[in-house]
Amino acid sequence: MPSPAASTAPAPTGTDVVKTQYLVILSIALCHFINDVMQSVLSASYPLLHDEFGLNFTQVGMMSLAFMGTASVLQPLVGMLTDRHPFPQSLTVGMGSTMLGLLLLAKAPSYPFLLAGAALIGIGSAVFHPEASRVARAAAGRRFGTAQSMFQVGGNAGSAAGPLLAAFIVVPLGRPSVAWFAALALVGMTILSQVGRWYANQQRKRKAAGPVRDHGLPRRRVMITIAMLAFLVFTKNTYIASISAYYTFFLIERFALSTQEAQFMLFLFLGASAAGVILGGPIGDRIGTRAVIWVSILGVLPFTLALPHVGLFWTGVLSVLIGLILSSAFPAIIVFAQELVPGRVGLIAGVFFGMAFGIGGIMAAALGLVADAYGLSFVYQVCAFLPAIGLLAAFLPRLNRADA
Repeated sequence: MPSPAASTAPAPTGTDVVKTQYLVILSIALCHFINDVMQSVLSASYPLLHDEFGLNFTQVGMMSLAFMGTASVLQPLVGMLTDRHPFPQSLTVGMGSTMLGLLLLAKAPSYPFLLAGAALIGIGSAVFHPEASRVARAAAGRRFGTAQSMFQVGGNAGSAAGPLLAAFIVVPLGRPSVAWFAALALVGMTILSQVGRWYANQQRKRKAAGPVRDHGLPRRRVMITIAMLAFLVFTKNTYIASISAYYTFFLIERFALSTQEAQFMLFLFLGASAAGVILGGPIGDRIGTRAVIWVSILGVLPFTLALPHVGLFWTGVLSVLIGLILSSAFPAIIVFAQELVPGRVGLIAGVFFGMAFGIGGIMAAALGLVADAYGLSFVYQVCAFLPAIGLLAAFLPRLNRADA
């Protein structure tokens, strides 16, 4: 039986006759896993590149900016374009760009080539994410949160597996082994070509589905709410950027861990993040996305405040709790925003996924400057207060009975 939140969420009138296509959602989630494994190899390889090329933290941050900045700028444009002219096979193109970026990273003779490889990976994300999110929603039936969670958890699992694979492959075998991960792209491109055919057929069937139901909120309230959601994404992704780019360095500096041990700790955080994404969507389908957003961002504050001041064991425990709770917000934010602006699935996905990448890239670069000036411990002491911005969730409108 559909949950109360799902049955009252705005949806195309033709959604009633569309069943949840779990095989399609699982396929797109698997490709998201492959895509983000390849992407996470970049950040997981930062210590290796740092030593080989003699990079400082600012240069490491600039690589994150090259990756996340291109994704941030291009994703809304791709989403807007595909809202008007859907191009399902763009999924295959996006993964191909990521593959080329990895190959360039494996063979780069100098730092500018590393930046170019990072930028190509960002372009791949910009093309992949908006259309993949659209496919997930088209296959969702009425379970929009569940579909979004399944889609996103593929990416989170890939991001978590990347550092672990890098620890056992890239670190012992060296930078050229990065090229091995590009072989995964061939599997993903094969799957995505079939998914693209399904979605093209689905698009033809949905043309006669009728208009999209509206929530009745005035345009000004919608714009204010989108801005609040964007600020919440800023909170989440700034903290995530501090972990993704510098957590291994922080652990090595503070606890004298080896690179492999530090990457295993990063894997714990990213694995917990993947679990949080799994929980966020289905819970949102039942109790409402607004409640999930509220609890997940503000609820993590006590743990972020404690993290910079505890020993190694509790650092591991707290990082798992932070990843689990904080990451449950993003599926709920995406679904909430898509319900606010019905009929613009690609644009919303592009804006919020792009914003996630852009904020992460800009803040990774900014935090690199702060780390060079004041140290990594100071970075985490400052970032610990970011989840307090979650108080904004109290002002989000109630879109359905589950949010009441």
